[in-house]
Amino acid sequence: MRRTFRILSINISERKGVQKKPVDEAVLRSDHGIEGDAHAGPWHRQVSLLANEDVETMRGRGIEIHCGDFAENITTQGVDLATLPIGTRLHLGAAILQVTQIGKECHHGCAIYQAVGDCVMPRQGIFTRVIRGGTVSSDSECYYDL
Repeated sequence: MRRTFRILSINISERKGVQKKPVDEAVLRSDHGIEGDAHAGPWHRQVSLLANEDVETMRGRGIEIHCGDFAENITTQGVDLATLPIGTRLHLGAAILQVTQIGKECHHGCAIYQAVGDCVMPRQGIFTRVIRGGTVSSDSECYYDL
């Protein structure tokens, strides 16, 4: 069954350890990730995604948070990312991503953890590798099949 969702924001950083900034569109390269993003490369965590619904949970704790503040490459709406099985293929326009990891170990020194004592990325964020490249934007048709 095909399930659709939206891209709210695409975020990149040129260096690791700095906040990601939103961009209008991005080029996803097969077996690499997002061109110009510091986390791209030949590994299993090429592109990270976080649902805006999970970001809203943190906003409800009184902290001002923007897309990309959790270091996610793509902020989505309309999909519970953390429940997707490993191996799920996400179609973002012409690009295809495959889920490789759910969550990650948190380094408790991140700014959000320091501010509120919690961070959703380690539990709710997902990581993917690029199976087929393409250009993506908030206008891209996005779906996955269950």
